[in-house]
Amino acid sequence: MRLRPVRLLAACALASVLGGAAEAPADMLPYRARYALSLASTDGSSGVVGAGGMLLDEWNRTCDGWTEQEHFYLHLDYAEDNDPGGSLDSYSSLVSWEASDGSRFRFDMRRASSDAPYQEVRGEARLARPGAGGTVVFTEPRAATLPLPKGALFPAADTRFLIARAEAGDRFVGRRVFDGSDLDSASEVTAVIGPKLAPGAGGDEGKQPRATLLDRPSWRIRLAFFSSDPAAVTPDYEESVRLLDNGVLQDMVLDYGDYSIHAKLEQIEALPRPHC
Repeated sequence: MRLRPVRLLAACALASVLGGAAEAPADMLPYRARYALSLASTDGSSGVVGAGGMLLDEWNRTCDGWTEQEHFYLHLDYAEDNDPGGSLDSYSSLVSWEASDGSRFRFDMRRASSDAPYQEVRGEARLARPGAGGTVVFTEPRAATLPLPKGALFPAADTRFLIARAEAGDRFVGRRVFDGSDLDSASEVTAVIGPKLAPGAGGDEGKQPRATLLDRPSWRIRLAFFSSDPAAVTPDYEESVRLLDNGVLQDMVLDYGDYSIHAKLEQIEALPRPHC
């Protein structure tokens, strides 16, 4: 099973990405959160009968940008008559830094599972300037240099852009995003954005922790992730999220096609801003 980093990959109208004024940045908050993983749905072809695990995600503000640390562990149970049968354990970790203006991005992504060897993807990406094209230089798993298309976004800039487009009332947006999860260039991500929800509205995704930073407006958003191959017509992965206007992900469903995983928020705390 291929694991992606469970980070929000925001979206924007393609025409805006390819040439338009930059959006005012959203007021994202640094925070640390823990999500419990469980099986949300499955069909007969997957053979998956149970799931569990944990997602830990930390976004920190620095004087020159944003850092993220993410740890994702997933245990899957399979029906006895299914291949591979038994169970599967997968783990991924991500450490990254992104410049405040979205022009530079350093990343170190590591993953392993009980049915696949350890893999590391590490390198640095740069844009000539925000909104322009650029390059990504990989040092792991091998030395490689790839171009980044005009309008490519890195994760923090991408999240700010999605919040801005949701605030503007857009309902369908798409753009190219580079997140450092694979030895590949930026891939296309589309988003379907629901109506804005008032704090506490829209139902409850189960018992949630009580925290001031959750008392914010939000949107339910469906994200579809495509490969960088321009011929790709179907997504290879999807997410349904509840995104607050401060950048916090309150709830997630990770859709792998023949089964999906619910990431339920269990604990969250605001982190201090730097004194610069």
